Amino acid sequence: MNGPADKAAQWLYTAAEHDIAEAQAHYAQRLLDGIGVEKDPHQAFQWFKLAAGQNHAMAMNMLGRCYENGWGVRVDMLLATYWFRLAAHAGLDWGMYNYATSLALGRGVATDRGEALRWLRKATSMGHAKSWNLLGGFYEDGWEVEADLTIAADCYRAAGEGGDFRGQFNYGRLLAQQGRIQDARAWFHLADGNPATTHAFREKMRAFLNMPPTQSRHA
Repeated sequence: MNGPADKAAQWLYTAAEHDIAEAQAHYAQRLLDGIGVEKDPHQAFQWFKLAAGQNHAMAMNMLGRCYENGWGVRVDMLLATYWFRLAAHAGLDWGMYNYATSLALGRGVATDRGEALRWLRKATSMGHAKSWNLLGGFYEDGWEVEADLTIAADCYRAAGEGGDFRGQFNYGRLLAQQGRIQDARAWFHLADGNPATTHAFREKMRAFLNMPPTQSRHA
């Protein structure tokens, strides 16, 4: 949306007040991020909830994220996974990824890596970068598939090429294990310079790089 951030937020608020789900979801995101409005996770949660009530897939996914991270509501992984599942069934790749993560790790639901793998394959067929990274972990660790580092590397590369910093790091890590140090450094550099890379992950990445090769694990 063109125009100053505060003006755009006001337009979104007006549309949201008229019960337009898309506007409700976008206004909620602005409240969550503090773009054009004062940051207010509690109000963001309420607007996401209204949009999700109109079957807005991204709002469903973001409700899950709110419950997962305690944004405007108490942490509740059971409810987080409930909303991720609804978003996945609504056809949203982010919902598929988050639901698969919950299933793979047993967060709020019983662990079901077979079902997680099914959702990851759906998400990767839609080009979802983070799902490629998680799928790479399945092939590296042999979860529900035969362990295959070649396929794992292909998955990590797809994730990295899609802009996922974890995929960039993991692909570099496997290249380093093959002795392709210069190639690995290029991918580590991408991960370190990725605007989405968190401070916590940079610290984790540096810790991994200081480990003996046999101790390094995917992220």
